[in-house]
Amino acid sequence: MIGKPLPMANKQTARSSLWKRIVRNKWVYMLFLPAFLYFVIFAFVPFYWIQIAFKDFKIFLGVNASEWVGLKHFKTIFADPMTGRLIFNTLRISLANIVFGFPVPIIFALLLNEVVGRRYKRLVQTVSYFPHFLSWVVYAGVVFAIVGPKGALNSLISLLGGKPASFITDPGLFIPVIVVSGILKGFGWGAIIYLAGISGIDPILYEAACIDGAGRWKQMWHVTLPGIRPFIGLNLCMAVAGILNASFDQVFMFLNNSNKTVGEVISTYVYKMGMLSNKYEYSTAVGLLQGVVSTLLLVSANALSKRLGEKSLW
Repeated sequence: MIGKPLPMANKQTARSSLWKRIVRNKWVYMLFLPAFLYFVIFAFVPFYWIQIAFKDFKIFLGVNASEWVGLKHFKTIFADPMTGRLIFNTLRISLANIVFGFPVPIIFALLLNEVVGRRYKRLVQTVSYFPHFLSWVVYAGVVFAIVGPKGALNSLISLLGGKPASFITDPGLFIPVIVVSGILKGFGWGAIIYLAGISGIDPILYEAACIDGAGRWKQMWHVTLPGIRPFIGLNLCMAVAGILNASFDQVFMFLNNSNKTVGEVISTYVYKMGMLSNKYEYSTAVGLLQGVVSTLLLVSANALSKRLGEKSLW
């Protein structure tokens, strides 16, 4: 009957069957093993050192021998006048990236889907994907060559008789540089998932829309866009969950003493406090708070997506 526990013999049979399947597909599991070990080593093992956030950590004493101080470092965080500025900067940069950057891959995927020429389409895809494979160290160098004090953009402004702008050091221009450089680097790669979703839409829907008199624009609006709406919802959930990360690599490469008032975010501050100032317990406490809040945001965004009838992460 349903609800009754399996007899011991059935459990043993199930275990034996599972083991046989593992042995039969051992090479598939071998392919999975590197990814499994990666997450174990770099995602789960580090949880052991979270206790540093609750201790007065002494590097020569080790984690276990260091004195337990409870919530001392968390109280210091909330008393630190820098905390409010960090949260404000992080939210402002992340929200700007979401508002201006999130729709770009969607629009690009929709437009690219309308391209008829296959060669031209592949060329555009290749060119748009390429920046994603560059590290932020290399890509930041390209950006500096364009918007730096003696970069191509300022040279053009001077040539036209204008006054060169300090794109890198001016606090008022820091966020636009971050947003635009992030969009140009990632929109091509971000469009892949939407193009995959578009390719899965049933062609019969386009034929039906065409019979009803819908042009290309109306087909895009009423067929293509609803077809990729689940992917948009899932990506938006992930973007909301990472709102406190603010792209550490990108921000760190453009950060300097002139723009730190608007550019210093939680992740760069954690790095400086931990790696440069040796305040490991303080930076661990900040990172732990950041992770907890990000998890809550992810759960909330996922619940909202469910309530709105969209697909969710779980």
